[in-house]
Amino acid sequence: MSQVLDTESDRLLAIGDDIVRRAIAGGATVAECTVRSGSELSAKVRLGEVELIEEASHSGVALRVMRGKRVASTSTCDMSESGIARFVADALELAELSQEDPFAGPVDPSLLCDPRSLPSLDLHDPACERIDAADAIARARRGEKAALSSDPRLTNSEGGSFSRTEGVSAMVLSSGFRSTTRGSYASLSVVPVADDANDKKRRGFYYDARRHLSDLMSPEAIGEEAARRTLRKLGARSVPTGEFPVIFDPDAARSILGLFAGCILGGSIWRRGSYLCDKEGQSVAASAISIVDDPLMMRGPGSRAFDGEGVASRRNVVVENGVLRTYLCDSYSARKLGRSTTANASRGGGVGASTTNFILEAGKESAESILKGTARGLYVTEMMGFGFNAVTGDFSRGAAGFWIENGEFAYPASEATISLNFRDLWDRVDAIGSDLDLRSSVACPTLRIGRMTVAGSAEGS
Repeated sequence: MSQVLDTESDRLLAIGDDIVRRAIAGGATVAECTVRSGSELSAKVRLGEVELIEEASHSGVALRVMRGKRVASTSTCDMSESGIARFVADALELAELSQEDPFAGPVDPSLLCDPRSLPSLDLHDPACERIDAADAIARARRGEKAALSSDPRLTNSEGGSFSRTEGVSAMVLSSGFRSTTRGSYASLSVVPVADDANDKKRRGFYYDARRHLSDLMSPEAIGEEAARRTLRKLGARSVPTGEFPVIFDPDAARSILGLFAGCILGGSIWRRGSYLCDKEGQSVAASAISIVDDPLMMRGPGSRAFDGEGVASRRNVVVENGVLRTYLCDSYSARKLGRSTTANASRGGGVGASTTNFILEAGKESAESILKGTARGLYVTEMMGFGFNAVTGDFSRGAAGFWIENGEFAYPASEATISLNFRDLWDRVDAIGSDLDLRSSVACPTLRIGRMTVAGSAEGS
């Protein structure tokens, strides 16, 4: 298998070399190419019957060229000789037509890493691509069956779904950098449905996703957890209105952290599109909070040995004990801000800054202890809608979960709205759980906000 992958890596590098050579010969001063190939498989069953099976291979190439300070980016899936020729010609023509950008340019060549010294992060599992349609269907069925057979109140399902993807990517830069990465990912989700009072349907959900198939939870464990999360929603009602402590479980907390991540990217900062502009070196959260962006985690969902500009990946401390230490930048946003890249470039057609494994570091208190220490408030398991203004920090979302009385779940909660400006929200974090969950590239443990505005109904007060 490794020999096959090595052959594919060499093939993609050769394509990249050819495209970069054509672009430079056509008049580009800088040419940067990425070439990708891979395969994916998805299977969904509902009530035991196959609803969907999709299997496909994919390949494509993206190119960024510069003519002096003029930049253009293009991409194509046409890998034929004529397709590549047209693709390169289009990029060169677009560059000629574009306006000059004084901040345009490749990353400083002195920052490029040596591909021979890159760490192995164990991001590819050959077992993933050996999963065929029959196996994918069987795994999805096992997960759904485990959920529906666990309790007679589970009468319906939105399905069980299994997917896997694997691929190789090559990056070739006219500066001389050339290297490849390979990765895989597998996931399984189950969505049971239960009948509640007044003909309401309660939908639960649980999933797991990992780089390596052997790290994935069993379909039965995923199905049983999905069933538990569905059944605990039965009897949901509205909550009181007022200011109360709010606990976010890891899934809901991850959503909050993801919004914060968007506010510390270099592009948001130089465009003045973030409430965190000019806040470096200042307190932006409670002193117990530390947030890192770590692309060097073994088997991490967002891990990579080098960034989209060929700079060696590194762990960046974004928030340390509540103090904002850095923004995350590619070379372009770094130049706009008068600083150096943090090796956070991400490349599609163009290049921009992105997070990798963006993690709020775990505390020492268990989620159960945080709950027991909350006399009265709201425990949030899911949020609805999109109510966040990155410029002002204003935050307001629909929420569901559980109402807390005397440190215990009193009843399932629905139809709530929670709101607080992000400046205050992060300042009011007074408990951080030890239950960090690394299923996704944005990860956060249980968080408790000491006081938020909760809007329910008069009946719930």
